[in-house]
Amino acid sequence: MDPRAGQAQHTTVLLHEAVDALVTSPDGHYVDGTYGRGGHARLILAGLSPAGRLLAIDRDPAAVAHAREGEERIDDARFAIEHAAFADFPSVLAAHGFDHIDGLLLDLGVSSPQIDTAERGFSFRFSGPLDMRMDTTRGESAADFLARADERAIAEVVRDYGEERFAGPIAKAIVARRDEGRAVRTTDDLSELVARAVKTREPGQNPATRTFQALRIFVNAELAQLEQALEAALECLKPGGRLVVISFHSLEDRIVKTFVARESRELVDRRAPFAPARPMRLRALARIKPGAAEVAANPRARSAILRVAERTEAQAPGPDAATAAPRRRAARTAGKAAGKRS
Repeated sequence: MDPRAGQAQHTTVLLHEAVDALVTSPDGHYVDGTYGRGGHARLILAGLSPAGRLLAIDRDPAAVAHAREGEERIDDARFAIEHAAFADFPSVLAAHGFDHIDGLLLDLGVSSPQIDTAERGFSFRFSGPLDMRMDTTRGESAADFLARADERAIAEVVRDYGEERFAGPIAKAIVARRDEGRAVRTTDDLSELVARAVKTREPGQNPATRTFQALRIFVNAELAQLEQALEAALECLKPGGRLVVISFHSLEDRIVKTFVARESRELVDRRAPFAPARPMRLRALARIKPGAAEVAANPRARSAILRVAERTEAQAPGPDAATAAPRRRAARTAGKAAGKRS
């Protein structure tokens, strides 16, 4: 085990850019949907008045413990943190008596402490169990998925979520090894197997990079979580409230970009051409990438994209409409996942 495991330091990406875009009123109520190690949260609190409030959420129990315990805990009457997935933030808001909010921040992907802690199994750089769950209290680990899924399901996950062109050979090798009684259970097992199955590799990139990304996204249902959170933001943001999202790979950013573009224009239902158009509910404000100095200081920032949108005055649809789209998307995602898991 690497001696650094469990002692990782986290450098917050696009820290000032994100907080400057998010906090429009020092008296406002804000949600940090991905607390991590509190980099954004601390700067948000620094910009709030005594009347301001910050509710943080994280699905990783270690992140929640970091905020509540030890020398780095946040001891501030304006701050609260809950253990939950960010897609569930509306119910967390309700439990804390929040009605609508002035801003939602989502810093997607995996934090440095998660990546660099060998026991979490997120990285091929460290030897450890192939877990990959952000919430270690529930769900199926990556190793458990690979131990039961058929070749087709594994190939679909690696291809769809990792954009890996060698998904077929990788899945075939995983199943062949399992049939020999040597199921893939560790990060070393997987990275070595992928290195043999991938015949060509991108310069400077480990051949297992895309496979590890794919399994992490699948195990944590990251894309479905993101879609649900974006839809919920429309109902929870006040007019003028800000949606601020930092993405780290193309699949995430594509969802955010498409969502903001769709909600930044009037929509006409072609099935009902005489019905009123659905009003524009978001206003796209910015797309920001880290500067050269930040990338040089923190190479993990190189793929980050920050998108900022503002809620318009358009009235939110009724509760049935508000939940219909997330239900449809969740059903599609669940159906696809069920197929992969069968």
